[in-house]
Amino acid sequence: MDLGIAGKRALVCAASKGLGKGCAVALAQDGAELLILARGKEALEATAAEIRAATGAKVATLACDITTPEGRGAALAACPEPDILVTNAGGPPPGDFRAWDRDAWIKALDANMLTPIELIRQTVDGMIERRFGRIVNITSSAVKAPIDVLGLSNGARSGLTGFVAGLARRTVKHNVTINNLLPGAMDTERLRSMVAAAAKNRNLPVDAVRAERAAAIPAGRFGTADEFGAACAFLCSQQASYITGQNFLVDGGAYPGTF
Repeated sequence: MDLGIAGKRALVCAASKGLGKGCAVALAQDGAELLILARGKEALEATAAEIRAATGAKVATLACDITTPEGRGAALAACPEPDILVTNAGGPPPGDFRAWDRDAWIKALDANMLTPIELIRQTVDGMIERRFGRIVNITSSAVKAPIDVLGLSNGARSGLTGFVAGLARRTVKHNVTINNLLPGAMDTERLRSMVAAAAKNRNLPVDAVRAERAAAIPAGRFGTADEFGAACAFLCSQQASYITGQNFLVDGGAYPGTF
C-alpha cells in the first residue's frame, strides 16, 4: 500500500537505534525525507548510511540532545517545517519513588513530557497552514498499565498523554493528527539492560529471565523495531487522516484489558 508520504519531511528523534530507528527506516521505505537525531554521532551516522543504502532515501543527521533547549533549537533550525514529527527520548531509570527527589522528577518531565510538547508547539502551526501533519509520540505501555518500578516514566508519559488528548481534537480538522504509540516489551537495548539487571538481582542466567518474560506475553516473544516502525509509518500516512488522539499499544497482547 502506498502511504502517500513520498517527499514528506520527517523529523525523527532518538533514531540511531531501537524504536526510533525502526520508525525512521519505515518512513524512508515509503519515500519520506528524513532528519534523524540522536546524541551519539557515530551511531547516528552509521544508521543514516544504512537507511540510505537500503532505501535510497534522503537522510540528514544531527547529533544533539533533544531534551535541551539547545538541541531542540538546532533540530528545528535544520528541519524548520517538518510534515511528520516522531518524538522519542530514552525513558527515565527504574527505582523506588522514595529515592527520587525533585531534580529526578524534573529531568523525567523534561525528557518525556515537556520536550514532546515543545516540539509540537513549534511545529504544529506550520502543519496546519500546509494542511498536512502527522505527529507520533513514542510513549510506553505503562501509560495503560503502570509498572511500579517505572514511576518516573508512568508520571511523565501520562502527562503527555493527557495533553495530546486535548490538542489532537483541535488540529484534526486541518489534516493534522497527533497519536501516541505505546511499546510493550520490545527487543531493544533498554529491555536487554533491564533483563540483565533482573537476572543479576535474582542470581539467574540472563537467557532464563529473558525466556520467562517472553513466555508471559501472549505473542510468546518480544516485539521488533521493524514491527513498531511499520505501525508508526501507517499513522503518518495519508490513509490515517481520520485517526487522532489515540493510544496504540504495540505489546503482543500483553495488556489484559478490553479498553
